[in-house]
Amino acid sequence: MTGDAGHQKRALRVELRERRRQLTDRDRDTTTAALTRHLVTLATDLGVTSIAAYLSTNDEPNTRPFVEWAIGRGIRVLVPVSRDDGLLDWAVTDGRQETEGLHGMPEPVGELLGPIAINDVDLIVVPAAAVDRSGMRMGWGRGYFDRTLGSMERCPPVYAVVFDTELVDSVPIEVHDKSVDGVITPSAIVTF
Repeated sequence: MTGDAGHQKRALRVELRERRRQLTDRDRDTTTAALTRHLVTLATDLGVTSIAAYLSTNDEPNTRPFVEWAIGRGIRVLVPVSRDDGLLDWAVTDGRQETEGLHGMPEPVGELLGPIAINDVDLIVVPAAAVDRSGMRMGWGRGYFDRTLGSMERCPPVYAVVFDTELVDSVPIEVHDKSVDGVITPSAIVTF
């Protein structure tokens, strides 16, 4: 079964990447504005003072305006820094300085706080390829966020950010996969 799920995930990821690449600039602008509104609402409703978020790539739903909003409100924003051992370090972002990290991912420039720094945040915003209606998250295949979420002492609410078509009925599941508490799409905030 694990082999089948792995193959299904790879095929689905290829399809999702292609769909994302076909979005127009206008589609991206519209979805970015809606996603940002929903993320701001969620953070405000939770009364967060510290969050873990990611710096989106060009193909991902754009989290950068939300990160900028949070920084502007004095919310501490931790951003992941990928390590060779499969773990994530964390650094506080100022929203201005970044570099390209492992696997071409954007990362903040700053002091590395170590993997356990995420234990002190009020909200975790994670990327995803797709999320199903039960909250199972399918990532992009490297397992960084599954390992992080699986190792946390106390896990605050975790929300994945996806496009509307990536909230699906089901995703292939493997034993190491972790669920999320909710999903943010351009159309809605969905809590599981």
